[in-house]
Amino acid sequence: MAPAASKPVIPQNDNVAHALAGAGGGVLSMILTYPLITLSTRAQVESTRAETAFLTAVKRIIAREGISGLYAGLDSAVFGISVTNFVYYYWYEWTRAFFETAARKAGRASVKLTTVESMIAGALAGSATVIITNPIWVVNTRMTTRQQNLEEEKGAGEPGADKKRKPTTIGTLLALLRDEGPQALFRGVVPALVLVINPILQYTLFEQMKNAYERSRKRNITPGVAFMLGALGKLFATSITYPYITVKSQMHVAGNGQREGMSQAISRVIREEGYKGLYKGIAPKVTQSVLTAAFLFAFKDVLYEQTVRLRSTVAKK
Repeated sequence: MAPAASKPVIPQNDNVAHALAGAGGGVLSMILTYPLITLSTRAQVESTRAETAFLTAVKRIIAREGISGLYAGLDSAVFGISVTNFVYYYWYEWTRAFFETAARKAGRASVKLTTVESMIAGALAGSATVIITNPIWVVNTRMTTRQQNLEEEKGAGEPGADKKRKPTTIGTLLALLRDEGPQALFRGVVPALVLVINPILQYTLFEQMKNAYERSRKRNITPGVAFMLGALGKLFATSITYPYITVKSQMHVAGNGQREGMSQAISRVIREEGYKGLYKGIAPKVTQSVLTAAFLFAFKDVLYEQTVRLRSTVAKK
């Protein structure tokens, strides 16, 4: 009997394919979990007096703005996550390949990334991503919160409300540049750079758990296991770094008259609302972050394989 055809070997060092797979996985997971981002972002920037319970917030948004209110700013978020993940994974995989090549040349027994190497790769990729994509997330945060402000100004749930006032991505960007100048696009970049520790923690933990799994099982990780490990990594990272996420969101929506540094913003929140103010909206955010990361890791390897195969097929034609 003829031997079964072996499964084609998928190369693991194609930076562009990894970047495209990361972008695609990010977009899919973002679309699936976006309402939770809306709820979390609005909770982060509202005052303590305006805080509402999770289900109450959902009902209020739907009553005022319809189902579409849960997806305010989705277009800029999809664009943002695709660029963010493309840049991040490109630089992460480039750095990973550099370390693996160095390990082979040094004759190291294993070329798998060490914990320190994973952290360095995450730091380099995260810093490049923040600087390039911060303007996109400023616009997205403005859109997510501005729709709520417009609804409150014109009267919640009033019949015949002016639907034309809903903000658009381009309109929000142009208004931001006109009213506050280009520098407004880089508000919150300092806490965003601090938040580079989030993916460092997430991917370092994921890589080490993945390596341990593959060593013990003697086989590659499956999408289902990747889902679980991605969720655990993101849960740990987001829980630790959440106060900086809150401060970053508040700095994104601050006007010219509300300029303050990261430490000043943290001090103000603690002074006005106590330490719990730094954790506003953490329930939907952690839920969204964990699900997004889990879906991303589940989708990414599958999309990577499909991307490599598609490029090979096109190249043969």
